[in-house]
Amino acid sequence: MFWRNWADDLVILRKRVGGLTDVALARFVTRAGKVARVRGSVNVLVTTSHELRSLNRRFRKHDKPTDVLSFPPILDVGGFAGDVAISADIAARNAKQLGHSPAEEVKILALHGLLHLAGHDHETDDGEMARLEQRLRKSLGLPVGLIERAQEKRGAGPRR
Repeated sequence: MFWRNWADDLVILRKRVGGLTDVALARFVTRAGKVARVRGSVNVLVTTSHELRSLNRRFRKHDKPTDVLSFPPILDVGGFAGDVAISADIAARNAKQLGHSPAEEVKILALHGLLHLAGHDHETDDGEMARLEQRLRKSLGLPVGLIERAQEKRGAGPRR
C-alpha cells in the first residue's frame, strides 16, 4: 500500500476561499486521495475562473471557464498522481446556489478531480464514477456531488 502524508500534497490557494486554509485543504486531499485510491501525491491549485479558462483553452481546446480540471502526469515519475486546478469563483457561485459553503464546494471539486487522477472517467464509464463519487462524498461528509448535479440538470429539462 502506498501511504500518503498531507505534507506530500501541495496546495496553492492563489485565490482565497472563505473557511478554507491551504493546510486544511491539503489534509482533505490526502484523506480523499486515500479513499479514492489515488497512487501518489497531488498538486492542487485553487485560482480564478480566468486562469481556469486559460488552462481549459490550452489543454482541452475549450475556450470557457470550468470548475475543475485534472492533469495526470505526462511521464510516469513514480509517486506523483497529477495536478488538479479548481476555480474559486465558480466554487463560490455553485456553493451559494446549492446552499453550502465555498469550502465544501472546493472539496467536492477536489474529490472529483482526484477520481479522475485515479483513472475514472464519467464520460465513458456508464455511471461507475458517479456511483463511486456519491459513496465517497457521503463517507467524507460532503453535500451533493458534481456528477449528480450535472445529471439533475440534464434530467430537469429547460429552466423557465
